[in-house]
Amino acid sequence: MLSFLPRRLLQLIPTLFLVSVLIFGLQQLLPGDPALVMAGEEKDPEVIEQIRKQYRLDQPLPMQYVYWIGGVLQGDLGESMRIRQPVSQLIAEKLPVTLQLATMAMTFALLIGIPAGVLSAVKKGTAWDVGANVFALWGLSTPNFWLGIMMIFLFSVQLGWLPASGYVSPFEDLGQSLAATVMPAFVLGNAIAAVLMRHMRSAMLQAMSADYVRTARAKGLHERVVVLRHALRN
Repeated sequence: MLSFLPRRLLQLIPTLFLVSVLIFGLQQLLPGDPALVMAGEEKDPEVIEQIRKQYRLDQPLPMQYVYWIGGVLQGDLGESMRIRQPVSQLIAEKLPVTLQLATMAMTFALLIGIPAGVLSAVKKGTAWDVGANVFALWGLSTPNFWLGIMMIFLFSVQLGWLPASGYVSPFEDLGQSLAATVMPAFVLGNAIAAVLMRHMRSAMLQAMSADYVRTARAKGLHERVVVLRHALRN
């Protein structure tokens, strides 16, 4: 294991290099002059030339790549061309919101997908199984943007239970923060829950037909004990 990791890391270096070249090349293919965009309404040639020198846009492409990748390795991701703020600062400001949404989405997915998959496998062929499979099909086929619009229409416009927009930090008001993020978190976790349900159902069906499960049943163990302690654990 200790010798495997260094080899994998060494093999990763060429891949990361090619990805960085691809990203840099795609940036160069974008239409328009970045200096003109950053200059805005200021069309003074001296100002535009100063911007080119400041951001090294007057250098050859190989040198631009060297400066760019050097900045990336040092954590300098440049500035946003639209609002002229450091990209690393913008990421740091939005990262807590992203982590909160991701955590809530995964929580929804785990709380819904795993129990639904287990129930579908245990109740195979019943209405519970059909309902769980319909839920999984719905979760995989429903576009997130449509589900989000429908939830806003129902819970914000019609019922007025949840805010349609805005964000409040959980450190300021936990209740308002959860109310503002519960709908987007559910939308994000919906498809993940469907995938988890299908995977859990398949794994549980395979485990339920294993020899150790049949042995546990032959010993007279309660079905709940067989499912939770033997099938689900494996």
